[in-house]
Amino acid sequence: MRLKISLLKEPKHQELVSCVGWTTAEELYSCSDDHQIVKWNLLTSETSQIVKLPDDIYPIDLHWFPKSLGIKKQTQAESFVLTSSDGKFHLISKLGRVEKSVEAHCGAVLAGRWNYEGTALVTVGEDGQIKIWSKTGMLRSTLAQQGTPVYSVAWGPDSEKVLYTAGKQLIIKPLQPNAKVLQWKAHDGIILKVDWNSVNDLILSAGEDCKYKVWDSYGRLLYNSQPHEHPITSVAWAPDGELFAVGSFHTLRLCDKTGWSYALEKPNTGSIFNIAWSIDGTQIAGACGNGHVVFAHVVEQRWEWKNFQVTLTKRRTMQVRNVLNDAVDLLEFRDRVIKASLNYAHLVVSTSLQCYVFSTKNWNTPLIFDLKEGTVSLILQAERHFLLVDGGGIYLYSYEGRFISSPKFPGMRTDILNAQTVSLSNDTIAIKDKADEKIIFLFEASTGKPLGDGKLLSHKNEILEIALDQKGLTNDRKIAFIDKNRDLYITSVKRFGKEEQIIKLGTMVHTLAWSDTCNILCGLQDTRFTVWYYPNTVYVDRDILPKTLYERDASEFSKNPHIVSFVGNQVTIRRADGSLVHISISPYPAILHEYVSSSKWEDAVRLCRFVKEQTMWACLAAMAVANRDMTTAEIAYAAIGEIDKVQYINSIKELPSKESKMAHILMFSGNIQEAEMVLLQAGLVYQAIQININLYNWERALELAVKYKTHVDTVLAYRQKFLETFGKQETNKRYLQYAEGLQIDWEKIRAKIEMEITKERERSSTSQSSKNIGLRH
Repeated sequence: MRLKISLLKEPKHQELVSCVGWTTAEELYSCSDDHQIVKWNLLTSETSQIVKLPDDIYPIDLHWFPKSLGIKKQTQAESFVLTSSDGKFHLISKLGRVEKSVEAHCGAVLAGRWNYEGTALVTVGEDGQIKIWSKTGMLRSTLAQQGTPVYSVAWGPDSEKVLYTAGKQLIIKPLQPNAKVLQWKAHDGIILKVDWNSVNDLILSAGEDCKYKVWDSYGRLLYNSQPHEHPITSVAWAPDGELFAVGSFHTLRLCDKTGWSYALEKPNTGSIFNIAWSIDGTQIAGACGNGHVVFAHVVEQRWEWKNFQVTLTKRRTMQVRNVLNDAVDLLEFRDRVIKASLNYAHLVVSTSLQCYVFSTKNWNTPLIFDLKEGTVSLILQAERHFLLVDGGGIYLYSYEGRFISSPKFPGMRTDILNAQTVSLSNDTIAIKDKADEKIIFLFEASTGKPLGDGKLLSHKNEILEIALDQKGLTNDRKIAFIDKNRDLYITSVKRFGKEEQIIKLGTMVHTLAWSDTCNILCGLQDTRFTVWYYPNTVYVDRDILPKTLYERDASEFSKNPHIVSFVGNQVTIRRADGSLVHISISPYPAILHEYVSSSKWEDAVRLCRFVKEQTMWACLAAMAVANRDMTTAEIAYAAIGEIDKVQYINSIKELPSKESKMAHILMFSGNIQEAEMVLLQAGLVYQAIQININLYNWERALELAVKYKTHVDTVLAYRQKFLETFGKQETNKRYLQYAEGLQIDWEKIRAKIEMEITKERERSSTSQSSKNIGLRH
């Protein structure tokens, strides 16, 4: 990825340009110390003077009023705030009319920023004050006051906090009066610029110590640049939070959100005092010290999938290369490319007006449809369909271009969604809410309606990243997520009636990805790269989960690596320095998944015998129990030396009725309530009581006996025997109540139990014989 710079031969301004701001993706306003506000039209390459300000107004900062969220008609900004050196800020219309000038600070007003909703304006000045104003320019409050000038300010993603500079310190102050203020020393020189992105919640700072830094919203340092030759005068996040730009003297740099640099350009600009990204995130404008406005296009972005590599060579041209045969195709577009995604044998490209869908089998005839709203900020793909996110909503389309659904929920903000907070599979869409970060919304892909009975998935901590598995049946769909303690959890997305368990899979997990071919999960844990070959093991037999993992040392990936993709058996990881590392994992677990999904148990056993690996046998054991194939489970458990489980499976096989077997398989997986329910529905009350006795659930055993008016004496007898073994006296009031006047006769009890077992045998044999008769007929 690099920047394509365009700079006019002669500057349009006579003095330094202090600030720039985009109205649309093709129109920019620039303000200069020559008192002019100039409009740039990038389509026609024309510039025109909008207004000449009075000679005593030297502009310092400009910020366009945000487009109203959810109002589709308003496609461009209509007015902006301009701060100036005379202590005022000015509300100016698009046509250049000064609507209002407000005395704001003593000394220059160094920065002014609208919040995301456009309901409040924050200004900071040389007098060290931070003031909040209403939309119309009425003073609401003075948020803070300090002894040093405040050079830069930014709103937090939810517009409820403000970040500002104080010499070498950064301060985050919430608008609520008594909330905790966060302050830390960020640079060794005065901090000149800050920016806070609403999508990734990361903070940028730049200072006179010639460094730029990336922080999280808790003030933890994520990236610290090498010192440059000159002070860093400007930094700015791209709208989607994936990139940022850095400006200095004769320097423009394009960086990834983790800090490493994609491109460094040395245009003849003087210092770049202000950087603005266009609304679609495809180009940058810089306000230069020598009167120029520098424009830079982001080009040469790359997308890779299997043997295809797609590169954006120009604004409207892509090159597709098949590395197997070196075949090259050129794809031309009518408008400039904004976003693209290559996965599942399809390339989806969104331009400013249309969406193109290419199949990797045929690059010549794309499917094209018009976009409802403007700029697409995110494209996600699954095997059957893809998702587009823009300012107006979330839209699901098939690869044939047919609109499928558009999920909605109250308070939805699409402008802050990214690949970590939205996930797509063949039948489910999952979205992490920003208003309450402990909640995940789940939608049916085909209808866009909430999944199941509409229950939300809620967790005890804030959730950072979510991912749906891609294969298997809808009923078995799982979602994995990482919370703010960096713990990895898995749960079922099917939410009917009973509360689904959320089970912890691992700790200190920084990044995760599901395979696109089968339900294998990989993640980077603290110092290890871990692959969960069969994450469902946690629902079947947690004891053998460690045996189903593959782990290797991850120190080679350096600090803060990130998983880019997991295609087939290849995992691509991006290191903190930007380099890509490819890891191949064993292909056998994927083949095992395939065999099991098509119930080829003999082939699965044969494969495990061929590979001779404990992880394979452990995965097969869990898969067999999950699919109720106890014969295969017995072989697999024997292979990993779990003798007690082999014996238990043998005892299950000898049980007389189908229901009893089913109940004991459920108990094997730890689903005791379900096991009890199966027995009670089959009318096997004694067996339901007996499993509670075996598990020492004495309360429940007595409750069932009383409820069904049977075997109360049996429960009391076993309880008495249990207490005698430990030499204890009965203290439970309910047991004392029922034991009164009841004589325990073991002979009688044994006869009753024998009768129950005989009854169960007869029942199963009659149902079997009636089945056989039915088959003959």
